[in-house]
Amino acid sequence: MPRYTAPTKDVQFLLHEVLNVSDSDVPGYSDLEPEFTGAVLEEAGKIASQVLQPLNSVGDQEGCRFENGVVTTPAGFKQAFEQMKDGGWPGLDMPEAFGGQNMPSVLGTAVGEFFSGANQAFTMYQGLTHGAASAILAHGTDAQKATYLPKMVACDWTGTMNLTEPHCGTDLGLMRTKAEPQEDGSYKITGQKIFISAGDHDLAENVIHLVLAKIPGGPDGIKGVSLFIVPKIMTDEDGTLGARNGVSVGKIEEKMGIHGNSTCVMDYEGATGFLLGAEHKGMRSMFTMMNEARLGVAMQGLAQAEAAYQNAVDYAKDRLQGRDVTGAKNPDGPADPLIVHPDIRRNLMDQKSFVEGARAFMLWGASLIDRSHRSHDAQAEGLISLMTPVLKGFLTDKGYDMTVQAQQIYGGHGYIEEWGMSQYTRDARITMIYEGANGVQALDLVGRKLAQNGGKHVMGFFEMVKTFCKEADETSDTFKAQFVDPLKAASKNLQAAGMYFMQNGMKNPNHALAGSYDFMHLFGHVCLGLMWARMAQSAENALSSGTGDATFYETKLTTARYYMTRQLPATALHLARIQSGADTVMALDADLF
Repeated sequence: MPRYTAPTKDVQFLLHEVLNVSDSDVPGYSDLEPEFTGAVLEEAGKIASQVLQPLNSVGDQEGCRFENGVVTTPAGFKQAFEQMKDGGWPGLDMPEAFGGQNMPSVLGTAVGEFFSGANQAFTMYQGLTHGAASAILAHGTDAQKATYLPKMVACDWTGTMNLTEPHCGTDLGLMRTKAEPQEDGSYKITGQKIFISAGDHDLAENVIHLVLAKIPGGPDGIKGVSLFIVPKIMTDEDGTLGARNGVSVGKIEEKMGIHGNSTCVMDYEGATGFLLGAEHKGMRSMFTMMNEARLGVAMQGLAQAEAAYQNAVDYAKDRLQGRDVTGAKNPDGPADPLIVHPDIRRNLMDQKSFVEGARAFMLWGASLIDRSHRSHDAQAEGLISLMTPVLKGFLTDKGYDMTVQAQQIYGGHGYIEEWGMSQYTRDARITMIYEGANGVQALDLVGRKLAQNGGKHVMGFFEMVKTFCKEADETSDTFKAQFVDPLKAASKNLQAAGMYFMQNGMKNPNHALAGSYDFMHLFGHVCLGLMWARMAQSAENALSSGTGDATFYETKLTTARYYMTRQLPATALHLARIQSGADTVMALDADLF
């Protein structure tokens, strides 16, 4: 059976030697001393490996049940959920005023990776609740916050987001769900929503749905959408549960993966709802939750890749197959372990260099969120807005690819369910689709984010890379050749792609949009290149000072060199595709497909 061990040492390295969190001026970061973060991560790792991971295959095999209008989660989920609640984990980075612990997002993100790597489907119940609570925190009235947030932060009540309808997904302006105003200030919500993760279950006493709907007489399209709080069970202001609301489960979706999460069709039949935020400004409110969810999904892509990689390494070291062409490494056995073969090493190095680079990228992104929220730093806010589609799109695309590569290590056993590797691939697949399919992320990046504030944020990123390279140029010639020069070349490819869009996109927007997916990946590679260069610099500094675990830092440098030589050059391929334009992409008439 698969296993999972939380990568606590790697996270500690990133927090304290790359990001240097305890030296940061971000409010709350001074508390993040190595001893403190180490204790939190160690405890989270134990829960991940001892409580959540054993339930991962249970959730996959049993799935959720829907009988007589009641949704039941897999065996063991409810007990594990109570353990999570008792430990205060759902509120780790939520405000103390509502029962949270007010830890920075960077620590919450690290813990979230552990939980998701151990059991993605389970972790979604509290993750979606966190997002819904964040939306209420940002846009709710004082009364709404007082009513819902203490219960949601504790996960006594869970939350959902309801966007998609049978006839519309990305184009939410087409939605038909209506919200009829009532004399008491509430609304009657009528319509159907599909693909609602954690839509109903037996883990909490109430479910708080955030539902997009249109108020009759409002503007057409997306400008007429509003957001509503719709409880499963009506509540008094003090949180006392009352009558069942007019919302029910139509069915549970049969899915490729994440079977342990109850993805529901939700039917609203005159359900009582309460406006969250302003009328006809629902997308503004919902995007608070969606942007958080997109970063959470990026983390899921990384987490599944990490879990799959750990098991692939175990198998490669244990499975005997063939002989090393340079000479037997296991002469007393019938064959050598798989890991002696260069192609297996290539496969594993692809995975290792991705997951460690992606983790650095993810935690750097979380640090930008903290700087934006806690220090009210507009530059950090603009940069994480730019990075959100890159994080979501690149980490989930590549994360899925890495689960497939891990599965490949097992050969035929990777395709057999009893070995458990297919679950990582099936669970990772949804990350490329939900919270905005990755093609949409690429369009958002090229069509909106690049030009935001006159291109200020992307230019700020280029300046950041330039500054790093300039300062690193003063180090050894070896470091410059191995890390700085490849990063410079990749950054120039990214700038050339942006220049192509500027020169050709205005004349024919398809020239930009046809290259958007390649641009998202090009950008992702540059970001991981920057992360690996920073990690390499930190590792060299540690080795020079003679402190720490030399093997750990030498391994980090070896992995960094691999990424720079074997992965980062992909930026040239992406640039060539971008510069080919849209002509060949759009050449065929629709009826010729």
